This record gives sequence, structure tokens and C-alpha cells, in this order.
Amino acid sequence: MGLRQAFYGLYERRLARQVAARPLPSHVGVILDGNRRWARASGARTVAHGHRRGADKIQEFLGWCEELGIDRATLWLLSTDNLSRPAAELEPLLAVIEQAVRDLAAPDRPWPVHPVGALEVLPERTAQVLREAAATTAGKTGLHVNVAVGYGGRQEIADAVRSLLLDLAKQGASLEEAAGALDTDAIAEHLYTRGQPDPDLVIRTSGEQRLSGFLLWQSAHSEFYFCEAYWPDFRRVDFLRALRSFGERNRRFGS
Repeated sequence: MGLRQAFYGLYERRLARQVAARPLPSHVGVILDGNRRWARASGARTVAHGHRRGADKIQEFLGWCEELGIDRATLWLLSTDNLSRPAAELEPLLAVIEQAVRDLAAPDRPWPVHPVGALEVLPERTAQVLREAAATTAGKTGLHVNVAVGYGGRQEIADAVRSLLLDLAKQGASLEEAAGALDTDAIAEHLYTRGQPDPDLVIRTSGEQRLSGFLLWQSAHSEFYFCEAYWPDFRRVDFLRALRSFGERNRRFGS
């Protein structure tokens, strides 16, 4: 076992050197997938145990981002589709998410926390935790952490268009004027992430190779990396592999 750990340590240090020699993403988005499957595979009595282990991984991951100088991370914790789960599963999951957000916003944490999602579709208790986290961390200057809760990519785009049209209506714009104002820049100014740079790299754990609606608008020019490990098992070496893959790519931004 000691020899295996030594070999693993050497491999991780080699990866770190390779990553340091290549471009790094400034903004990383992560689909934290596989908590339920991890719970079943580990023999846990409830899937809530998997969600708790997944929540424990979040601060460790953010620590890796800080070490490497990554400026921003967007973490998908709960989709709008997840809200249709049975109450017996959804309520413990929401409790785990609420505690995870409180932990991210703790006074000893340097991270500004920004909710990304439709807060109005969430239970009021959960929405209030997110609002309080944003308010209490607003002045912090560390790694910027977006927490996507009650998030769906199609919902975000629909909400952005609706918000833009309402703003134009308040300004007295006619239907024709509003239609003329609908362009990509105007819509982007009404997204949940308005004012923020788009993600350079999107990682999904658990082996699934699809976005499932995550940052549909913002990921138009992102690089994607799919990892076999379930989120609770995601290791620093897995993250370094994703960053190495990113650094080896020739980004052409759609050209």
C-alpha cells in the first residue's frame, strides 16, 4: 500500500508540473454528478448520504482552484428538473444544499457566493439561504463561486428574454422596437451570470457525456471534459487531468 501511495504521489506531482506549463482556465464550470449512484454503489442506506459526501467535496475542490489561481467556479448543485423528485428525496437534498451554501459563506471563507438560478421556483427557506449567502459575501474578493440551484439552461434563456422585454416595455418601447432590440448582447445582459466571463472549461463527473442544459448560452465556446469518477470520488488528480486536457487543446472559439 505504501508503494502504491508513493507512485500515486509521484504521478500527481508530474501532472501538476504538466499543468503549470500550459494555459489554465480562468472560469471552470462543474456538473457535480453521481452522488446518488455513489451512495448505491457504496451500500449507503439512503441517497442523502451520497449528497452529503458530495457536499463535503465542494470546499476541497475550491481549495484546488485557489491553489492553481483559477478565478471563478460555477457549481451545478440542483437543476429545475430535480425539483420534481419525490419529497422524501428532495427535502434531504435541499437541506444538504442549504448547509453547503452556509458553509461556503462562512465568515472564515474568502469566497463571494453568487446564486445562479430561478430562486422563485425554490422553497422559500432555500431561496433565503441563497440570498443571505450572496449578501453576506458581497464584499469578499477571493475565488468567485457561482452556486447553480434551481437552475436550467432553457429556463435561464427564457427568463433573460422575459426580463429584457419587461425592461423595454417599462421604457415605452413598441413591439417592433422591442423585437429590434433582441440581440445576443442584450440577452446576455439579462442572464443569471450577467457581467461575468463565460466558462473556459466545463467538467462533468460520473461518466455521463452530455450537458443536460448546464450553461447552455455561456458554454458556446467552452471546452468540455467528462470524468468517469462519481463526484464524491473526484480527486485532485482527476482535476489535474482535466486541466492538462484543457491546456493541450487548440481553442479556436468556433472558428
